Amino acid sequence: MHILWKRLAVGLLWLISLMPFRVLYFFSDFLSFLLFRVFKYREKVVLTNLKKAFPDKNPDDIKQIAKKFYRNFSDLILEVIKIRNLRKKTLQERITFKNYRILEDLYAKNKSVIVTIGHCGNWEWMSMALEMITGYRAFAIVKPLNDAYFDRYLTKLRKRFNSRGGLIQFKSAFREMVRNKNELTLTIFAGDQTPTRDEINYRTRFLNQETPVFLGVEKIARSLGFPVVFFNIQRSGRGHYEVEITTVSEFPKETSEYEITEKHVRLLEQKIAENPDNWLWSHRRWKHAGS
Repeated sequence: MHILWKRLAVGLLWLISLMPFRVLYFFSDFLSFLLFRVFKYREKVVLTNLKKAFPDKNPDDIKQIAKKFYRNFSDLILEVIKIRNLRKKTLQERITFKNYRILEDLYAKNKSVIVTIGHCGNWEWMSMALEMITGYRAFAIVKPLNDAYFDRYLTKLRKRFNSRGGLIQFKSAFREMVRNKNELTLTIFAGDQTPTRDEINYRTRFLNQETPVFLGVEKIARSLGFPVVFFNIQRSGRGHYEVEITTVSEFPKETSEYEITEKHVRLLEQKIAENPDNWLWSHRRWKHAGS
């Protein structure tokens, strides 16, 4: 895309970010209709993923989950765009943390923490809201977008309220965490990322399918001794989210091989089963499953 068109696109995103929420969600409903009914965005991927994950559900149930997913997905897109003109107070009112005492206790014990999440709810808002309330220096592990121009734009949005932490590129995660090991840090990993073929070192059963899983969270936790917690991000209402915090392991060096990985994968699997439309089904999670 020519740079002029990219600048015009960013200008349009800015205009959208100015919309009040009631107007934003009106447009989200329309976008959901377009993605689901007209363009059928990644329809084959979404439906195939759902059918394999829930073989006992009938076609009507699968279609209803897909319909709700597209609505949630459209909300997510517009809520991320909204970050450009989102006020701190508004964000804090829309994200609540359950069992936050777990993080407070670990902070009081002078322990840095690894947070593992799935692509559920609005993980972008969650990260930003957490950065406002935690005493930790908060970091998120990210993978760059293919387009450098829009990657810079998204990076700017993600760092809008973060003056003490920031973003860490996926490939340099361990190196950066070692460099910051003498500070109290909280580092967020997406535990449902898909490894490339060359990165596959472990497979497990996840949502009724053989699934390659990254071992990075476990390896780093056991190496540095950082406790691991799981964040379950669920919608409590449109544009409102509740984040339930669960301890995966406070003493990772005492765990057996794959114990941490299996526990955070099982936690995510359970939460997806409880609210299936809340996960990112358009993600090609099993593209290397048979590799």
